[in-house]
Amino acid sequence: MPIRLAVPNEILSGERRIALEPGIAKRLIAMGVEVSMEKGAALSAHFSDEAFEGVKIVDTPQELYKNASVIFKVQPPTMEELDMMEPGTVVAGFMAPHKNEDLMHKMCEKNITTLAMELVPRITRAQSMDALSSQASIAGYKGVLMGADMASVFFPMLTTAAGTIRPARVLIIGVGVAGLQAIATAKRLGAIVEAYDVRTATREQVESLGGKFIDTGVSADGEGGYARELTDEEKQQQQDVLAKHIAMSDVVISTAAIPGKPSPKIISKQMVEDMKVGAVIIDLASEGGGNCELTQPGETVDFESRVTIHGPLNVASQTPVHASEMYARNLFNLLSPFITEEGELDLDMEDEVIAKTVLTCSGEVKSDRYRREEVTK
Repeated sequence: MPIRLAVPNEILSGERRIALEPGIAKRLIAMGVEVSMEKGAALSAHFSDEAFEGVKIVDTPQELYKNASVIFKVQPPTMEELDMMEPGTVVAGFMAPHKNEDLMHKMCEKNITTLAMELVPRITRAQSMDALSSQASIAGYKGVLMGADMASVFFPMLTTAAGTIRPARVLIIGVGVAGLQAIATAKRLGAIVEAYDVRTATREQVESLGGKFIDTGVSADGEGGYARELTDEEKQQQQDVLAKHIAMSDVVISTAAIPGKPSPKIISKQMVEDMKVGAVIIDLASEGGGNCELTQPGETVDFESRVTIHGPLNVASQTPVHASEMYARNLFNLLSPFITEEGELDLDMEDEVIAKTVLTCSGEVKSDRYRREEVTK
């Protein structure tokens, strides 16, 4: 039987992305997939229902889920949504398993197969499926625009009749996908850009974008492209060097996040106290608690009327058109190799990408990481 793909409205407050866009919908239909979408689900992402040619528009989530064999989502399904799904349904989306243990148990009870987009392995073959990277690139871009908007100075050097204006000094902490996009964006805006990451392998990337790499003498290259946790001695050495650069910066963009774990605290209260009056911190690691000790996730803090600390959440959702387009392509690239000529889904659980992306299947937690975490509880 052909895949019956359903795309619901995202009900989390503030979520403007949608897990499908008209171009991907057209490609799926051409492959024999029956595509349905909840009425008005894409309006928050600035796509009209009429833009989805060939897609069946359904009035209620109950009707949508009743006949679905595959569901595309951005945010994790709620308990109520899981109740509406048929046993054996395949759900692809972000699952946030580190904070949704009850949802994992419910998925197992209902025999729902979940493909967690945050678990897509960071290997060459899976780059086009890596939703963490696609959404992080948007966050890096948007974070710099936030910094430029909140800064009390111009980013570029300006020559005016009133004299020359010096360019802003921008420091990027964390040189992952978000950090690299932040470096490129800040550089395009004309700022003097410095960047730091505990992974020394990022030096070349920073310099290739026109930034200056800050060497603290601490290397923490870890597995899978992520950094390992630093020792207390290494943290102190890191902070001693960084403090000097933070104190000279007009804007600091921090992006050091580890999926499923608290964000490392890199910017101390003392560092903030030593910053320029009018300086700005944009903490893009706020989802995990923030890189700055003073960050309040989802809030803007005016520290002693000296430094503004902004802790935005779900930043990619603020650019919903392109975020949705990129995310929909990630989902398509993940599942399309397993769609047969008849439009059926034939997931290969032995395939490296699928094996590592599957969170629950056949009534069990399949992810090694989260299965181990359950065993130790």
